[in-house]
Amino acid sequence: MSTPVTVVHNPAASRYEATVDGHLAVAEYTLDGTRQTFTHTFVPGELRGRGIAELLVRAALEDARTAGRRIVPQCSYVARFVARHAEYQALVAG
Repeated sequence: MSTPVTVVHNPAASRYEATVDGHLAVAEYTLDGTRQTFTHTFVPGELRGRGIAELLVRAALEDARTAGRRIVPQCSYVARFVARHAEYQALVAG
């Protein structure tokens, strides 16, 4: 049985976090007004292949949508995720 994953927004550190089995995975961003730039997504090797990066990014994008922010997918993982999920493409800043 796998450990349930809870994603927490840590605005003081400008990132979304998930701690699983003692390992921290993050999706980091910068915020400039209503523009949220995703700069880095990191999942430790021990946690890879469990869908944690997707959970982090999906939570972050849903928060951006709720807050009315536009996103800049500077992080390659976020860019690929948005390209594969049409429901988030409208969030990308023009």
